[in-house]
Amino acid sequence: MKNQIAILGAVLLMLGGCATNPVTGKKELSFVGEDWELSVGQQQYAPSRQSQGGDYIADPQVQAYINKVGQRLAVVSDRKLPYEFKVINSGVPNAWALPGGKIAINRGLLTKMKSESELAAVLGHEIVHAAAKHGAKGFTRGTLLQGGLFAATVASSGKKYSDVARMSASIGAQLINTRYGRDAERESDRFGIEYMVRAGYDPQGAVDLQATFLELSKDSKRGKDFISGLFASHPPSEERLANNKAMVARLPAGGDIKAVEYRQNISRLLKTEPAYEAFEQAQKALSERDYPAARSLTQRAISLEPEEGHFYSLMGDIDRLTDNFSGARRHYSRAISLNDDFFYYHLHLGLVSEKVRDFSNARRSLNRSLELLPTANAYNALGDIARATGQRDEAVSHYSKAAVDSGPAGKAALGSLVDLDLSNNPGKYVSARHQVGKDGVLRIQIQNRTPRNIGNVALRIAYPGSDGQVREVTRTVTGVLSAGKGETLEVMRIDPAMANNVKIGVVGARVIK
Repeated sequence: MKNQIAILGAVLLMLGGCATNPVTGKKELSFVGEDWELSVGQQQYAPSRQSQGGDYIADPQVQAYINKVGQRLAVVSDRKLPYEFKVINSGVPNAWALPGGKIAINRGLLTKMKSESELAAVLGHEIVHAAAKHGAKGFTRGTLLQGGLFAATVASSGKKYSDVARMSASIGAQLINTRYGRDAERESDRFGIEYMVRAGYDPQGAVDLQATFLELSKDSKRGKDFISGLFASHPPSEERLANNKAMVARLPAGGDIKAVEYRQNISRLLKTEPAYEAFEQAQKALSERDYPAARSLTQRAISLEPEEGHFYSLMGDIDRLTDNFSGARRHYSRAISLNDDFFYYHLHLGLVSEKVRDFSNARRSLNRSLELLPTANAYNALGDIARATGQRDEAVSHYSKAAVDSGPAGKAALGSLVDLDLSNNPGKYVSARHQVGKDGVLRIQIQNRTPRNIGNVALRIAYPGSDGQVREVTRTVTGVLSAGKGETLEVMRIDPAMANNVKIGVVGARVIK
């Protein structure tokens, strides 16, 4: 046990050292430097927003207002970072912070608040998470304990964007979905309130907000969206509410509340809330294949807010799923004219263009979607186009990128990749391991790691003979090796002491149709 502790201590010393937390003033063991925080935040900020619905741009005033309030708080924070504040076009009530000061708040949370002081409470809380390295510490702790990264699904309305974006969302999703510990939440509540006061806001907004959250968390119906969003990583509690009340009671009264100004600045969001409610109902109807209801609800949403790209994109989805490809292309193009910077519109315009064999426009749209967010769907479609036009090497390249994803598009790409590449590189898709038993029998376990049935698997076996000379033989496996299945072969007898000198290579295989 002592040796294990010594080894762990040595590892921790190599990974990081003590540093003073700029928010709390405490000495803490730091596993990552500021360069890592800035780099990861910058790299993951745009993909994380894309995977949750993209930026809300129908009313630019909302974005400008949120950034103004955020920067007012950031300037009084204890840590100077390149803070950014973006509004995400999602109805899920949520807010999050990435390392390096990259902060986002969802459209769905803005419409639930009543004043600028409540907004300041949310943004101040997230600023502390970034300034105090809460996300970075949680991420590195999880990485050490689990031995690696894991992909998490980012909460989004209907999950339709995050499901497509899974290829690019792993690190950002883990950071966003981190469930902060009680100490981190206490720190963010406490210092977030301090930042509010320093910036001139009435800290009572933090109490009112926490009281609302606590009430919603107890109401399973009203709090459903919050549970899938904000409460997943920021769980409210009686203790947090009591702590906020006690802290505010010790602070001087007064400060900005700005309830009227808040409603004025998000007035279009409030006015068009029925449009987004109709949109969410239309998404549900579409998932249930009630196409007439989905179309009617989407048309209602468009009539209430004609400047929202998501609504036209949903109309495109309806047309695509009912094989009206010309209508789908028209609607996706309209969505792009309203917002050229959201991957989903370009991706599906490209997929529909591929369907009608307009390969030139399909390539253009798919590549634009990849600029915004890499997805298996886009790479797989580009592979299909390259394959259809006789560009084998390009197809293999695209399929290889898509095949790393475990979703439907990744699996389809892997199958196509195997079709094209198995005979050239069988060792990439068929594994072979060997062992020599005490009886001296050389056994080879072969595994078909593809979604295709394969045959004519040829193995090259190099082994030491009784005279010490290396001999090579080739064995071909008879029959069909089913997709994902394995088989063990008994090949020959050799000296068990020479087992480590045996080398096995897969040199041939073909797909069985």
